[in-house]
Amino acid sequence: MNPGSEPRPGAEHSTDPYLPGHGNGGYRVRRYELELDYRIGPNRLGGRAVISAVAEHGLTRFSLDLADLRVAAVLVDGAPAKYQHRNGKLAIRPGAAIAAGSGFRVEVRYGGRPRPVRGRWGDIGWDELTDGALVASQPIGAPSWFPCNDHPADKASYRITLTTASAYAVVVTGDLLSRHRTPGGTTWVFERAEPTATYLMSVQIGRYVDLDLGGTEVPQRAAVPPRLTRLAQHDLGRHDLIMQTLQRFFGPYPFTEYVLVVADDDLDDPIEAQGISVFGANHLDGRRTHERLVVHELAHQWFGNSLTIADWRHIWLNEGFATYAEWLWSEATGGPTADDLARTWHTRLSLLPADFVLADPGVARMFDERVYKRGGLVLHALRRQIGDKPFFAILRSWAAENRHATVTTSAFIALAERNALADLTDFFRAWLWEPPLPHPEF
Repeated sequence: MNPGSEPRPGAEHSTDPYLPGHGNGGYRVRRYELELDYRIGPNRLGGRAVISAVAEHGLTRFSLDLADLRVAAVLVDGAPAKYQHRNGKLAIRPGAAIAAGSGFRVEVRYGGRPRPVRGRWGDIGWDELTDGALVASQPIGAPSWFPCNDHPADKASYRITLTTASAYAVVVTGDLLSRHRTPGGTTWVFERAEPTATYLMSVQIGRYVDLDLGGTEVPQRAAVPPRLTRLAQHDLGRHDLIMQTLQRFFGPYPFTEYVLVVADDDLDDPIEAQGISVFGANHLDGRRTHERLVVHELAHQWFGNSLTIADWRHIWLNEGFATYAEWLWSEATGGPTADDLARTWHTRLSLLPADFVLADPGVARMFDERVYKRGGLVLHALRRQIGDKPFFAILRSWAAENRHATVTTSAFIALAERNALADLTDFFRAWLWEPPLPHPEF
């Protein structure tokens, strides 16, 4: 063995500066295969997870994120492994060291009553509905229902097999491969081939009917409670136009289909997952009051899902872009222009404390409204500074060149300067790295 190649322990914490307790060092996941059995009444989940990974260096131990579910067995490459499960970490010691660069498979058998993970943003993850279940995992909820390397940069493919009562419809992140009745209910099998972050995997279970939302290039549908069908047909009636409009601005939709789920319970905010967005019953009112949120969540399929941030410091690349999509939609459909909306939000933000930097807002401000709106203002100010043609070329290039990859603020700046053929150092320093709000002409 060469000097320095001896197996080293895997880190039980990631290097994420905001959420060091989520994510694990020493390996990269390539694929998750989950077999799940869910009993709705008692809220009981039985699971078998097979995780295919590659060691980044020699490993004598490694860890996965898993919250409150009980672990029954752990195998590494088919052999029983020692493990310890506490404080949201499943620490695993295989019988033999794993060499650097080697692929290995971890099987975890587990079960119990899933519940959300508690965090500074409330309860996040697998949650019971009045009649069914919902998974909303951003940013730390994935370990509430499967063992994983819970970091946005470790994207993998998935196959999920889920069995539940036949009276319920199931929507899972991925393409439906099969559905068949079994003695225990109905088994649904989904495949997500595109690299996907753990927090963007979702399971939705409810008494839903399907509504076709149109779309010749991209199939679009909604899963809604029967009682909300009429409202959904109206409020989501322009969805294919929204899809066409965003594709004109951002380029081709990055997945095979898009599903909107409307839960039969009220939700505080909509939730995006890969290829799915989830709304509450309260987001339908027959007046399209919340259509901007429909636009916002669809925009995340490009910015947040296909392009996933390397760590949570870069959250403005998700929320600023989705906010600006709302403004572009308004402008394209005869509502207030992007100039109008930029002026409105600039005035509002100017009245609030300028006590953070957008490119690194801090964990407490990851979902602060100022991150969303100042992020939108950055993009509009860039558009005004360089002109529409190079600006929209930047958006399309950004989406195309980083399709299904991870992104950072510095990479966006480099791409913007390359496409604008201009030095934008002072512009981005003022908007992204200095707390005072710039005062451009809109």
